[in-house]
Amino acid sequence: MSALLLAGTVVVGCSPSAAQPQAEGTGHGGISGDAPQTAEPPRAANVPLETTSSRQSGHEVAAGTADAVYNYGPTAMVEDGRTRLWWCSQYGSAPPPGDDILYAEAGSPDGPFTGPGGGAPAAVLSGAPGKFDGVHTCDPSVLRVGGTYYLYYTGAAGDHALGNAIGLATSSDGVHWTRANGGQPILGPSHDVHRANVYGAGQPSAVFLDGWYYLMFTDTTGRAAGWNGAGQFLLRAHDPAFRDGVEALGDNGFSPAAGTAAPRQRSVVDGFSADLAWVGALDAFAIAHETAGGTTVTFWDRGFTMQPYAPLVIPGAWKEGPGLVRRPDGHTPTSVTDPCGTVALDVVRATRIGGAGAPTGLAHFGLDVHGAGGCSSRSRTTATFDGVAMPSPDRTIDLFRRGERIRIDRRSVAGALAGEVVDRPLPQVGELPVKTRLRSGATVVHTAGRGYGIVLDGVRYGLPDTSIVELNGSGVLEIDQRQWDAAAPGLPLGG
Repeated sequence: MSALLLAGTVVVGCSPSAAQPQAEGTGHGGISGDAPQTAEPPRAANVPLETTSSRQSGHEVAAGTADAVYNYGPTAMVEDGRTRLWWCSQYGSAPPPGDDILYAEAGSPDGPFTGPGGGAPAAVLSGAPGKFDGVHTCDPSVLRVGGTYYLYYTGAAGDHALGNAIGLATSSDGVHWTRANGGQPILGPSHDVHRANVYGAGQPSAVFLDGWYYLMFTDTTGRAAGWNGAGQFLLRAHDPAFRDGVEALGDNGFSPAAGTAAPRQRSVVDGFSADLAWVGALDAFAIAHETAGGTTVTFWDRGFTMQPYAPLVIPGAWKEGPGLVRRPDGHTPTSVTDPCGTVALDVVRATRIGGAGAPTGLAHFGLDVHGAGGCSSRSRTTATFDGVAMPSPDRTIDLFRRGERIRIDRRSVAGALAGEVVDRPLPQVGELPVKTRLRSGATVVHTAGRGYGIVLDGVRYGLPDTSIVELNGSGVLEIDQRQWDAAAPGLPLGG
């Protein structure tokens, strides 16, 4: 929000630059579960990726109606056979005057996107007068973990310098939102360095991987930002609100930080308005950001210590940063025809400047990466299928989580715990034995300060929330810490 554009009641507030060139989780075992693992050789850096099937929608796919004169900063989620889209716009009918977050859905990223039940896209989050986000809510990034949707967004109370901060809202359906953290921001400017660009902190992008919430964001006051404030910083925590246990990415990887305002010592992209995703088949993070030729995608390993692949470009017109098409946990979707070798990289981005002098014209662009090598080793296969659920031979659903196959009686339960559910078994994991089974009605346990879990064959598996209790016909049993610790610790089933 370095500059505000006023046109009547139209207020653009959440973009530090509308059109500038922009130039590790925990260990996770092999696909064979408890089999001994051999050390793998170091990864090669900057390996070229083969790309084909360049595509674009050829038309605008989503826009607000009536007086919504700008549309940009989208986040896109593939869930239950539909593509869900949240983006920054403005409705005069959604007070106060300022940026609103709109929501719509379609059968594919090519749209057309309509509001829930059809009709106009809905304004689902607007400013809260008197709060840090009293005027503007913009730049959404949405995850679903378990049965909870998390919306990370930029908020501001007006156009004062360094007024942007990042907020969090939660929902059970992705449409009706409640502000978290008492309505206070979870992250603001670090104030390491004050530059001419007084945007502050915002433009969040979140990914859930191995029990960690990763948050990438802009902070024009960050120590490692460029002369113009460009830069992307990373924090991670097991807490989605980043209230404790925060780790910050520095020159030597992630390390404990005093909080979300710790000095920004390392930027991973020299740009604004970027988006983050985890690509299982590549065993790498992907960062999408705009450069002269289109959306450039750069890659980092789990610890952000090296770049295993050379950057690639999704070509075409753009005017504001891209939203990668992701599954609910922020990972790229699995190819059901070639899960180990092919990755679809798709983005939705603004393509033109509209009548208000602000970005609009949301359109879909993409390409396919081939030769990913996602099954070239045990650990690579584990990464490729982590969080994927698929039908099993006995009419149940199998969830693959860090190299373990967990058989689940109810599809709805698997859907809540998985990053995605594919409609047919994939042969690449056919030989993996079933580690345990989550049966209908199995009891969920809870201990204050420890959270929720479910004990299967003497192993306590972690749960992200209580969403499966009703779905599985389960009850909740309160146990003390001694009983909690008596069970062997297992994987978190939700990520």
